[in-house]
Amino acid sequence: MIAISIENLVKTFGGTVAIGGISLRIEPGELFFLLGPSGCGKTTLLRSIAGFSIPDRGRILFGDEDVTHLPAHKRNTGMMFQSYALWPHLTVAQNVAFGLVERRVPRAEIDRRVSEALDSVRMENLASRKIAQLSGGQQQRIALARALVVRPRALLLDEPLSNLDARLRIEMRTEIRRICKESGLTAIYVTHDQKEALSISDRMAILENGRLAQVGDPASVYRRPASKVVANFIGETNFIDGTIVDVAEGYASVETALGLFRGVISDAGWRPGPGESATLSIRPESWRIEITHALRNSVPGRIGGFLYLGEVAQYQFHTAGGGVLTIFELNPHLSRRPMDRDFFATVDPDDVVVLKV
Repeated sequence: MIAISIENLVKTFGGTVAIGGISLRIEPGELFFLLGPSGCGKTTLLRSIAGFSIPDRGRILFGDEDVTHLPAHKRNTGMMFQSYALWPHLTVAQNVAFGLVERRVPRAEIDRRVSEALDSVRMENLASRKIAQLSGGQQQRIALARALVVRPRALLLDEPLSNLDARLRIEMRTEIRRICKESGLTAIYVTHDQKEALSISDRMAILENGRLAQVGDPASVYRRPASKVVANFIGETNFIDGTIVDVAEGYASVETALGLFRGVISDAGWRPGPGESATLSIRPESWRIEITHALRNSVPGRIGGFLYLGEVAQYQFHTAGGGVLTIFELNPHLSRRPMDRDFFATVDPDDVVVLKV
């Protein structure tokens, strides 16, 4: 296992800044995700780590070794692409063995390591099949085995599950985590799928315009986003604008068009004062629909729309002030809440995040 350190990395294409001075450390054995909207720089950063793109400035270190200008084939990383990049004219075993053949590994060693790699992805019984005979999920496993067989110092994954259906994606993201942990690999995984990142990552980085917007474990990034960009990208949320009334011990009271709210200031570097503008971020599942009014963090209104999704019911809550809140009810009852009576949407202060505008 190795640590991967990125120090003040800069990469531009013409006048466009793809990576704008990123510094980051991925710990040994960590499954680290890079997320962000299209064009944020996550793929460029991964390609720089792999050696396919050379940065303009900064350094990339594998452990204590500076690999910034080392060719890709000398970095000993395993790369898994979105397209899988498997050879259709070769068998499963031949595809997995390809990297070892290129390295001139002895045949007996190749056979042994290919068998081990196929066993690790639970595909050992398909060694003689052609790629065209495999399902999408099976091809994904073979691509992963090919990346593992060379015993890489790090595993790099570029949206590897995007071509699979929803059920296979859920199955394979669990498998990828299992294999990475059992193999003791340091892995960097690029995706736009928030569920993948939240479910299997150790930590994640959200990128915005080539810079780091936030780095942290899944729960802290989801529950304590540092900005509107992060809150909006990871999961769903309700944004409510307001003005800060007072601040005490990491909490702020904010006056909004929907009433007075108290919430947590998630950005430790922000020191807001009374009169300053702020935005509240409140996740849909944090609300409770009740029949009584609380002193604060409580909004009167009526149910304006309902969508039953099995484990979740989604309500459109029309507030008395004319706004609309999205509210999730987990494990909903069979009977719907009536749409012709008054309710109150209430939320705990710890579930209200106060963000800088």
